[in-house]
Amino acid sequence: MIDARVWIATVFFVLSGAWVFAQEEEAEEEQATATVPDSEIHLAQLEWDRGGVHVLESRNVTNRAGYDSQPYFLPDSSGFLFASIGDDGQADVYSYDLSSGAVARLTDTPESEFSPTPMTDGGFSTVRVEMDQAQRLWAFDNDGEARLLLPGALGVGYHAWVDPETVVMFIVVDPPLLVGTTLGDQTLKKLAGTIGRSLAPVPIRETASFVDKTDENLWWISEVDVDSRTITPLVPTIPGREDYAWAPDGSLLMASGTELFRWSGGDEWNQIADLADEVDGEIGRLAVSPDGRWLAFVTTPMVEQ
Repeated sequence: MIDARVWIATVFFVLSGAWVFAQEEEAEEEQATATVPDSEIHLAQLEWDRGGVHVLESRNVTNRAGYDSQPYFLPDSSGFLFASIGDDGQADVYSYDLSSGAVARLTDTPESEFSPTPMTDGGFSTVRVEMDQAQRLWAFDNDGEARLLLPGALGVGYHAWVDPETVVMFIVVDPPLLVGTTLGDQTLKKLAGTIGRSLAPVPIRETASFVDKTDENLWWISEVDVDSRTITPLVPTIPGREDYAWAPDGSLLMASGTELFRWSGGDEWNQIADLADEVDGEIGRLAVSPDGRWLAFVTTPMVEQ
C-alpha cells in the first residue's frame, strides 16, 4: 500500500462465517490530488558482539527525487527488493544488488506494484493496484509472469509470509483489519482489528507480528499464531512509531527521528545509534538482512512539530 495515498474504501460483510469483500472507489478529484512523500533508501552495515549491535556509516543508495521505499532483503542477503514511483507516476518493483550497487527494474506494468516480498520459489509477491483500483495480492515468477494469488481478498494494503503457504494481510478498512489465510484453502480468517501497517514473520517461530493500535495511547508489537488465532503482546512501540524490523537473533529494531533503538526482551528500547549527521530527514521503514549484516532504512522529510 502506498503511503499517504487515497485508494479504496473497503466494506466487509460476514456471511455464514466467510468474509466477503466489496469496494468503493474514492472520488476522482481525491485520487487526482493524492500524493506520496519523497523518500530515500539508505544502507548501513551492522556489527554484532556480546554487547549488542553497532551501526556503521550509512549511505543513500537511491538518492533521487521521488518515492523509493519498502525495502525487503532477499533470502541470501545479496540485495533487496523495493518499490519506486517513476516520472510516469507508476509504482514498480526494483532490486538493489549489494555487491555491485546495481539497480534493476523487475516490473514495468500499467498497474502499480507495492510491498515486494521474496517467495521461496525465487519470485516475489506484491500488492498490485489494478486498473479498476482494486488492491489484491499477486506474484511474479523469475520470468516476469504475474499471477493472482488470492482472488477473493480485496483491499490488501500490506502482507507478510508466515511460511510458504500462509500469509497475513492488512486490509484497508476503518479501522484496518489483520486477516490470515493459506494459498490452498484461501479462507480468510479475521485475526485482529485496529492494526498498523508493519507486518513481519517472527524469526524461528512460524508466527507473524503486527502493531496493535487498539489503545490509541499505547501501541503494542504483538505476535499472532494464524492457526489458533492466539495473540501475544511483546513490547510497546516507541511512542507514535509503527515501523520495526526483526533481526535474526530475535531482537527488534525501531527508529524515532534519526535515532535507532533495539529491543531484546523486557519493556525497554535501548538506543544503538543516532544518524543525525548522516541522513536528511526522519527514519521510518526498516529491514534487516537474513544474515544480520545489513540494515536498510527509509527516510522522509522531517515533519515540523
